[in-house]
Amino acid sequence: MIRAAVLPAIGSPLEITGIELPEPGPGQVRVRLAAAGVCHSDLSLSNGTMRVPVPAVLGHEGAGTVVSVGEGVTHVAPGDGVVLNWAPSCGSCHPCSLGEVWLCANALTGAANIHARTEDGRDLHPGLNVAAFAEETVVAANCVLPVPDGVPLTDAALLGCAVLTGWGAVHHSARVRENETVAVFGVGGVGLATLQAARIAGASTIVAVDVSPEKEALARAAGATEYVVASETTAKDIRKLTGGQGVDVAVECVGRAVTIRTAWDSTRRGGRTTVVGIGGKDQQVTFNALEIFHWGRTLAGCVYGNSNPAVDLPVLAEHIRAGRLDLGALVTERITLDGIPGAFENMLAGKGGRALVVF
Repeated sequence: MIRAAVLPAIGSPLEITGIELPEPGPGQVRVRLAAAGVCHSDLSLSNGTMRVPVPAVLGHEGAGTVVSVGEGVTHVAPGDGVVLNWAPSCGSCHPCSLGEVWLCANALTGAANIHARTEDGRDLHPGLNVAAFAEETVVAANCVLPVPDGVPLTDAALLGCAVLTGWGAVHHSARVRENETVAVFGVGGVGLATLQAARIAGASTIVAVDVSPEKEALARAAGATEYVVASETTAKDIRKLTGGQGVDVAVECVGRAVTIRTAWDSTRRGGRTTVVGIGGKDQQVTFNALEIFHWGRTLAGCVYGNSNPAVDLPVLAEHIRAGRLDLGALVTERITLDGIPGAFENMLAGKGGRALVVF
């Protein structure tokens, strides 16, 4: 019996309870979690913005140590440190055949599986495949990647979502070039990773935008050269900071219609806006046909940073070892499993960066 954070139904509070986890079958790996990040996507799963089978063990950003492996697993062994990959690619669907593994049509099929059972016998699903809000988890072998050398196991949890997403938004989706100007909307875990990625890319002016003035120090430590408290004049404020032009690139990490529209308005003519935040179906963004033509901007969605974890993790590890990427700077609170509901409340209130569950 292990402890886990269970979502009993959409819209219900999380239950921290005991669950019965089976031993790994063929092609599976059992992992003892070292840490798991509390991401806004977990909140979106709990409130129904993103749909998953329930009841489920949530948590998708994690790292830990392999306890045991099932038949046929050869790329990891007991005792290995691993990062959980919540969106493994199948390698055979149409997006995968195009090299767009982040859009794999079969990435989340594992979320429908029976993962574990509660003490009273209820079947549980693995939220986003990996069920990281638990002391241990059993996942498909393609959901684990070896932790790169020189990366602390606890910090490595952040590589599973926030860092890959922020890094990829800058380097794969927006393709920020040296000396370009960048605005990042939302200074949570992903936003802080995006700011660091923009700094590593060599952006000249990096504007962080958030509703909370208390996050300025966090943003500047991550690489922001300017800080704007979100208001009705945000787009004008950003243009003033960029010689009246607007930024070359805006990255939206919130997922709200008004923020996406403001990010678009903040970019220069011919600029690029990348949307990372996950919004609900009720968040409608509108543009008129003339402005689309006149401004010549591009608007792009970005899934999982448009990243290939197997390719990107070694690159990120090199930046970590060289001191250019600071995983610890993304974490504003270290909590236990029992602290996850409070971390959800803080996200709703717009407080802090990344809360990290340390087991």
